[in-house]
Amino acid sequence: MRLTVALVVVQLLAGASALHAQSGPPVKPAEPFNVGTFEIQGAPRVALVLRNSFIVDIEKANESLQTDPAYVTIAAPRDMLELIGQYEYGLRYRLYEIVNHLVANNRLGANRPAYVYDLKAVRTLAPILYPSKVLNAAVNFYSHVNEAGTPEERAAERRRRREQRGVPYLFIKPGRGAVVGNGDNIILPWGRDRIDWEVELGIVIGRRAKYVDAKNAEDYVFGYTVHIDVSDRGGRPPGGLNNPSDWFVGKGHDTFAPLGPWIVPKEFYGDPMQKLRQTLSVGGTTLQEARAGDMIHTLWELIEYATSIITLYPGDVVNNGTSGGTAAGSAATREGARFLKPGEVIEASIDGIGTLRMPVVSEAQPPGGTGVRLPPVASYRTN
Repeated sequence: MRLTVALVVVQLLAGASALHAQSGPPVKPAEPFNVGTFEIQGAPRVALVLRNSFIVDIEKANESLQTDPAYVTIAAPRDMLELIGQYEYGLRYRLYEIVNHLVANNRLGANRPAYVYDLKAVRTLAPILYPSKVLNAAVNFYSHVNEAGTPEERAAERRRRREQRGVPYLFIKPGRGAVVGNGDNIILPWGRDRIDWEVELGIVIGRRAKYVDAKNAEDYVFGYTVHIDVSDRGGRPPGGLNNPSDWFVGKGHDTFAPLGPWIVPKEFYGDPMQKLRQTLSVGGTTLQEARAGDMIHTLWELIEYATSIITLYPGDVVNNGTSGGTAAGSAATREGARFLKPGEVIEASIDGIGTLRMPVVSEAQPPGGTGVRLPPVASYRTN
């Protein structure tokens, strides 16, 4: 008797699996989607973004879908790193199934399930909490080459770079602490009065990558996001090592790596080397606008170079660099140039992805200290 019951159970399970297998996983979703991380009911949740308006809690949507025996049971990703790592190993099709189910059953209208939220009803977090590495390309747009020089100096240096591209220059930014999400404050560190802006395209790595060739680097990409490389142009004080250049000071402060507002999987974005357009405004004034044709090294060359030095893992971010229009460079080209001030708002956009809108606030003078803290710029620079 027990054997007969067990046989029936096996047959039922096999039948359910066969039902799903007959249709197979969907080849494409009913509509494109983005993925992001949002604070929902007080906790970070990984979610789908539909129509740039609806936030779908993936774990809850997956649980609901699996009440139908036509769908196989799979574990939902707990965070964005898991989503990215599992995407090419079947998770992609479960997300397609969730989207198709919602659209086919008109569940984005008045009869939305409880796991679908309005974007304005949740807090947008950085999409990846947190990348193990954030790599940025320095001076990777011709319009940013020697931007602070005279017109003659800029023209000569840009001509030299076209003739001698060399290899990319990459630097690393911190993850946790520096990476913040859309709407979070960019904090101007106490005494640091030369804080600059740089809009960049973030390439989100989808597969373990080492010694990747540029010709197949796109195969290792999960998707694309918006990044702001906030920069401290004040340098370090004299004395000690006596090197005024310090990339940790320049790039490593808290809140200096805004990321988001979400990630567009690569199948929904297209070829960034053809369609990229990145812009940035401060206080409503557009200061940066560039396309991929201005880049010195392609996105794929950046990946080849990076992976010749270090292994990239799912969720790591490689940023493409920025164009002309920075505060430091504009001093020589735009009357009334200035660095960021408290109360201003940066808006950084990439067509086809979205916009980061970041308020700028100042940091109060910290208490204590023994004299080895990074001092105010005004204490050692007058120019």
